[in-house]
Amino acid sequence: MTTEIYPGITVDTQVIHGKPAIRGTRIPVALVLGQLAGGATYEELEREYGLATEQVQAALGYAAQLVASETIYAVATDGVTGE
Repeated sequence: MTTEIYPGITVDTQVIHGKPAIRGTRIPVALVLGQLAGGATYEELEREYGLATEQVQAALGYAAQLVASETIYAVATDGVTGE
């Protein structure tokens, strides 16, 4: 069963082991983000993976939503809280 978890981003246990993917493809969101982080341009992703600009933007939007909803707590490793 395919579930849309963000506009343009879906998960399906039968597709790439349930990892978030660009809707209608088997392209993982993590791949798109990794390529962008490595310096790829939208145009390169469009050419290499057949993605539209909107699909690349959906991957970025999904990642932004995840980061915005995440809370990270610092854990002291030297016995001093907050340092």
